[in-house]
Amino acid sequence: MMQISDLWIWQQSGWPQFSWQQDKLSPALARARLAQGKILGATRLLDTNLTREAIASILVEDGLTTSAIEGEQLNLDAVRSSVARHLGLPTVGLPAPARAVDGLIEVLLDATQHYSAPLTTERLLGWQAALFPNGYSVLHPVRSGALRGDAPMQVVSGRIGHERVHFIAPPRPWLELELERFLTWFNAKEAKSDGLIRAGLAHLWFVTLHPFEDGNGRLARAITDMALAQDERQSMRFFSLSAQILRERANYYTYLERTQRGGLDVTEWLVWFLIQIEAAATAAQQSITNTLAKAQFWLHHQANSLNERQHKVLNRLLDAGPKGFEGGINTRKYISLTKTSRATAYRELSELVAKGCLTSTGKGGRSTSYEIIYPCDGYDPHHPNGR
Repeated sequence: MMQISDLWIWQQSGWPQFSWQQDKLSPALARARLAQGKILGATRLLDTNLTREAIASILVEDGLTTSAIEGEQLNLDAVRSSVARHLGLPTVGLPAPARAVDGLIEVLLDATQHYSAPLTTERLLGWQAALFPNGYSVLHPVRSGALRGDAPMQVVSGRIGHERVHFIAPPRPWLELELERFLTWFNAKEAKSDGLIRAGLAHLWFVTLHPFEDGNGRLARAITDMALAQDERQSMRFFSLSAQILRERANYYTYLERTQRGGLDVTEWLVWFLIQIEAAATAAQQSITNTLAKAQFWLHHQANSLNERQHKVLNRLLDAGPKGFEGGINTRKYISLTKTSRATAYRELSELVAKGCLTSTGKGGRSTSYEIIYPCDGYDPHHPNGR
């Protein structure tokens, strides 16, 4: 167990010379590499169009979850719209995205699509400005496109008078020098550590500097995605680390706080980080399976004449994957998704059943529910590997 220090990690003698115990990392690193290799292997089954759909699915998840970690709930359709527009996918029926949502997606794409470009202070300032295009974080003004001000940067919880300080960042006069030191390390041509370990170090180091008034967590995760793209030498992300961190949100903050209160041996943080890489890559294998199942579904039903509302509902069910759309689709949910009348919803659902797109879940009651019928061609989306 890590020893808790009276000093913050950036106050330790030797900062920022991190160390770790390789023998304790090796098992987690091997498992993370295996899971990473499996997901990259699975993507070879995707053609160009399916690759874009898989990337879109991961990018939507990334945008939603990296914001949710910070307590901000984005509108799903707004995120879908921004992702579709940036990737050249259909946007029919989707709303125009808000500037802040568009800015977030642009940051995530820039970090990975241009992973080989240097990470500079100017680039970071642009990313942070994109997150807060109106100069506000929810209802509070925030310095946009500029490093934080002179006030001490603290992460605090609890009501007034009973606050708990979780972390204090390096003082403002140190910030330019500390940020330049981080960027010099990140941009070094020859990495002295494994790429996944480097990604974990980059995440910890940047979030410890906390260079902005707001957006530091989202930017730390974008930098981590950039480091992972550099490790894989490809501009496409096929698994969402942010989604996994959201699932482990309490532990994420616990491990960060414990590490930032410890010494420069960051073994415990890196082991936890590698475990999350493994879990994120493993979870993404199901996403790839769902993408392939969606493609085969539409290939099977290409001769069916369906209207825009029916396409939208079927795509929503397919995107959710088997059992992902809780309770299936019923008349009430169809009305909510398509903004149509009850009579039209009932008629169009019946048509989808008649055309072999949907089948009853067997649960009756006031409103019968339906689920997707996947083509019987040997592809089983319920199976972890699709077969």
